Amino acid sequence: MMKAAVSSLGLALALAAGGPARAAEAAPACTQWGERGVLLHQDDFHGPLTGYVAEYERKPGNAIASRDGRLLIDVDSGATVWLDKPLSGNLLISYTRRVVVDGGKNDRLSDFNHFWMARDPQNANLFTRSGKFEDYDKLDLYYVGVGGNTNTTTRFRRYGDGKRVLLAEHLDPAQLLEPNRDYQVEIAVYAGCTRMRIDGKPLFSFRDPQPLTRGYFGFRTTWSRQTIDNLTIHQLK
Repeated sequence: MMKAAVSSLGLALALAAGGPARAAEAAPACTQWGERGVLLHQDDFHGPLTGYVAEYERKPGNAIASRDGRLLIDVDSGATVWLDKPLSGNLLISYTRRVVVDGGKNDRLSDFNHFWMARDPQNANLFTRSGKFEDYDKLDLYYVGVGGNTNTTTRFRRYGDGKRVLLAEHLDPAQLLEPNRDYQVEIAVYAGCTRMRIDGKPLFSFRDPQPLTRGYFGFRTTWSRQTIDNLTIHQLK
């Protein structure tokens, strides 16, 4: 699915120049990603869903729960499922994720999305939102949306100071979604860099001159049915 693609951009220059393309050579590429250290969190989603905060519209037909040994997100609008403990430092977040399309009410091949290192600069309590995408505009965080806009775009953004800076984008079908496929996702934060890999192949990488080093991790989507399994979070050393 995913071709190797790396974007290494200077955020400050991107803001000053009006876009990331003119800052593509602003910082050296990220090449060091450490080694797995202590296991900080693990979940195979058997049993009741605990240790998460789900932000979505609660109504008949929408569900976020543990089902059949997976985290199920089945919604007709925006939803974020936050791990309810803050993370900090050098980290590796890994999990398996699938967009289900087989005739369900909310089935739609779109929005395989992620938030990480998220903080609200105006409120120590992050969990105050409805699940609407615009509710998150004023947070500080990294965001990747794979197969957004009904599976036409894959985008990497950094949120901060009320801005959502587009760092890189893929439009090629090779970087979009296939239905009912299990993808292995890895998100790394290490020494001022952050990276996403899918099925072992780099999707995005960014050396941040103002790195986000602490915050919350969340699964994000809009109007779809998705399942998640085998979540692990390790320190990187």
